[in-house]
Order: sequence, then C-alpha cells, then structure tokens
Amino acid sequence: MATAIGRSGRMRGRAGRARARAGHAARRGRWGVARIVRLITSVVVGLIVVGIVLVLLEANRDNAIVDWLVGAGDTLSQPFHGIFTPDGRKAQVAVNWGLAAVVYALVGGFIARLLRR
Repeated sequence: MATAIGRSGRMRGRAGRARARAGHAARRGRWGVARIVRLITSVVVGLIVVGIVLVLLEANRDNAIVDWLVGAGDTLSQPFHGIFTPDGRKAQVAVNWGLAAVVYALVGGFIARLLRR
C-alpha cells in the first residue's frame, strides 16, 4: 500500500482520501442539522412574534387563524409567563412573550453555531 505524507502533513493515498471524504461528509451532516435547528428556531420565534403583534393589535380571536396563531404563541411562551408582571394584558404579553422569543433565538442560534463547527 503506497501511502505517503505530503508537505502539508496530510496523508495521501487511498486511506487519506477516504478519511478526508468521511470528515467532509460528517461536516456536511452537522451543517444540515444546524440548518434544521435554525429553521425550527425561526418558526418558533416567528410564531411568538406574530402572536405578540396580534394581541397588541387586538385581532379578533373569533377568527380561527388568529386564534390558532395566538394560541401557538401562548403555548410556546408558557415557561416565561409571569416572569414580569406589568399592568395590563398587552404589556404582559409584549414583555414575557418577547423575552421568550429572544431566549429561543439566542439558544437556537447558539446550538446551530455549535453544530457548524
């Protein structure tokens, strides 16, 4: 088996190329997972922000789409309810749901960045 080490210190030959391909494939796989994490994070943050806007604009909750979007935002921001207690429903939604959106964006971005390394 003819395997030599080139000037760069990398193995050449069949074994070296196979390792390089395996490393490249693993990196591409992690990047794919990072994209999925970014997509999920974007959807979650987007639903929360749309929910905030609908509550602040007093959208009609009798509409099925509005009700579903506000309900999704409410469910996704559930762990952050009651952290701050300003007066009024709109202020509570804006502050607590907004905090949830920021935390989800930061954590999702951090996880995606780790996966891209």
